[in-house]
Amino acid sequence: MSTVARKKSLIWDYLTTVDHKKIAILYLIAGGLFFLMGGVEALFIRIQLAVPNNDFVSAGLYNEILTMHGTTMIFLAAMPLLFALMNAVVPIQIGARDVAFPFLNALGFWLFFFGGLFLNCSWFLGGAPDAGWTSYASLSLESPGHGIDFYVLGLQISGLGTLIGGINFLVTIVNMRAPGMTYMRMPLFTWTTFVASALILFAFPPLTVGLIFMMMDRLFGGNFFDPALGGNTIIWEHLFWIFGHPEVYILVLPAFGIFSEIISTFSKKRLFGYSSMVFAVVLIGFLGFMVWAHHMFTVGMGPIANAIFAVATMAIAVPTGIKIFNWLFTLWGGNIRFTTPMLYAIGFIPSFVMGGVTGVMNATAAADYQYHDSYFVVAHFHYVIVGGVVLALLAGTHYWWPKMFGKMLSEKLGKVTFWLFFIGFHLTFFIQHFLGLMGMPRRVFTFLPGQGWETGNLISSIGAFFMAAGTIVLLVNIVITTFKGKKAEADAWGDGRTLEWAVSSPAPEYNFAQTPLVRGLDALWVEKMEGKKGLTPAEPLGDIHMPNPSFLPFVISLGLFISAFGFMYHKDYSWGLMVGIVGLLITFGAMFLRSVIDDHGYHIHKEEIMEAEKKGAKA
Repeated sequence: MSTVARKKSLIWDYLTTVDHKKIAILYLIAGGLFFLMGGVEALFIRIQLAVPNNDFVSAGLYNEILTMHGTTMIFLAAMPLLFALMNAVVPIQIGARDVAFPFLNALGFWLFFFGGLFLNCSWFLGGAPDAGWTSYASLSLESPGHGIDFYVLGLQISGLGTLIGGINFLVTIVNMRAPGMTYMRMPLFTWTTFVASALILFAFPPLTVGLIFMMMDRLFGGNFFDPALGGNTIIWEHLFWIFGHPEVYILVLPAFGIFSEIISTFSKKRLFGYSSMVFAVVLIGFLGFMVWAHHMFTVGMGPIANAIFAVATMAIAVPTGIKIFNWLFTLWGGNIRFTTPMLYAIGFIPSFVMGGVTGVMNATAAADYQYHDSYFVVAHFHYVIVGGVVLALLAGTHYWWPKMFGKMLSEKLGKVTFWLFFIGFHLTFFIQHFLGLMGMPRRVFTFLPGQGWETGNLISSIGAFFMAAGTIVLLVNIVITTFKGKKAEADAWGDGRTLEWAVSSPAPEYNFAQTPLVRGLDALWVEKMEGKKGLTPAEPLGDIHMPNPSFLPFVISLGLFISAFGFMYHKDYSWGLMVGIVGLLITFGAMFLRSVIDDHGYHIHKEEIMEAEKKGAKA
C-alpha cells in the first residue's frame, strides 16, 4: 500500500494512530491541558491564602481544589508529559523503528486520557474529590457525594494506561535496540526511562490494590478500611506510599535523564562518569522501594521501624549526590552554550539540591515530628517536583521540540519563560519552608491575622503569578513557532550526540531507512568524529513493515469510561448496573475483535523510502 493511499483526516489519523511519534504529541497535548488545569487550581489556592481571613473560596471548595491540584499534577500532567518525551525520543535513541507493542502504546494513552477525563467530570457532577491527593481512608470513607468515587475509578483507568506504557517501554528497550547498542552504550535518557518503567511495573499494582479496596468499601459494602467493621485505615497509607514514594522516582529519574542529555550536549563533552551515573540510577530505583514509611513516622510504627526507614532514606541521598557531582564535572571545562534548555539544567542543580537537603531533614524521624503536616513539607515536596520534574519537562520540551515538530522554538521567548518561571518558583516555595517552621499547617484554607504568616503567604502568592506568566509566554512561543517558526535541521542544535539527531526533524514514519550500527557511546558523535556524514547502516535498504492504525484502543478505553459511570451510580439509579455492564461489553467486545482480526500491517517499499530520503536531503 502506498503512503498516498493512506492519507486521511487529521483527527481520524490521531484517533487511530499507533505511531509512537504521534502518540507522543497526543500525550503532550493532553498532559499540557491537564498541566494548565492544575496550574489554575494552584493559582486559586494561592489567591485564597494571599491574605488572612480570605473568603475567595469556601472551605469545602478549597478542599476540592487542593485535592484536584495534587492529583492532576502528579497523575495527569507530570506522568503523561514525561511519557510524551519518552515516546518521542527513546525508540529513535535506541535505533528502533517503533516501540515493541504499538497497539498497546495507543491503548495506554487512551486509558490515561479517559481516566483523566472521568476524574475531571466530577467538577460538573456533584463535586470533586476532597480528601487530599493522598486520599487517606479515614477522610475518604466519610466524604459525602461521589467525589472520591471519581478519584478511585478515574485513577484505576488512568493507572492501567500507565502500567501498560511502562511494560511497553521495558520490552522495547530490552528487545528493540539497534545492533551494537549494548546496555552500557544506551543514552542516559533511555536508561532512566528503563528504570522508571521497571518502577512503574512494581509500584502501580499496590496502588491498584488500594484503589480496589477503597472502591469495595465505598460502592459495594466492603470493610477493608473501616475500623468499626474490623478494617484498618493504616493499610491504605502503606499501600498508597508503597506506590507513592517510588512514584517520586518514576517522575524524577526521567528528569535526570533529560538533564544528562542537555548538559552533555551543550557542554560539548561526554557525560562525566557515565557508568557511575547508570549504577546510581539503578540504585535509586532499588532503594526507592525501601523508604515508603518515612511518610508515616507519626502513625506509631515504633522507634525501630522509624530508625530503619530513616537510615534508608538518608542512604538514597548518596546515589543522587553522585549524579549532582557528575553533572558539575561534565560542566567543568566544557564548551558551554547557554541555550534555553541549558539554562533550565543549570537552574535545576541548586534547586534540586535544596529539595534533597530538606528531604534529609524530613528523614530524621525525631525532627519529622515537628515538620510533619506543616508547610515545610509542602516546600520540600515542591522543590523536588517543580525544581526537578517541571523544570526538566520545560527543558525537554524546548530541547526536543524541533525533533517532534520540525520547528525551532524562539530562544528569546524561551529565556523569558525560564526567568519568569524560575524566579516565580523560588519566590513561591522558598518562603514556605519558614512558614512551616513558624507553625503553619498544610491544607488549611485560611489563617488568622497576627500569627506572622501574612508576609510569607503574600510573597508566595505573588511568585505563583510569575510562574503563570512564564507559562503564558511559553504558550505564545508555541503559537508563534507553529505559524512562523524557523525550520529545524536533523541535528537541530548542531551538537547532537545521540541517534535521534541523525534522522530528519520531524522523524520519518519509519524512523530509520536502514537500522544503524552503533559503534560506541554517543553513537552520532562517534560518526561525526570520524568525519562521516551519516550513520553506518547495519542492513541493506529494503521494504519496511509497519503496523496498521487502529480505532480499537479508543473503543476499549471508552468502554471502561462508560462502565465507571454505571458502577459509580449503581446504588443511586436502577440503570447504573446496566450501564456498567454495557461499558464492559464494549471493552471486552473490542478486545475480542482485536484478537480475531488478522492484522498483518503494511509495507513501505524501498523505492518510496529512497524518494523520501532524496527529498529530505534536498530540503
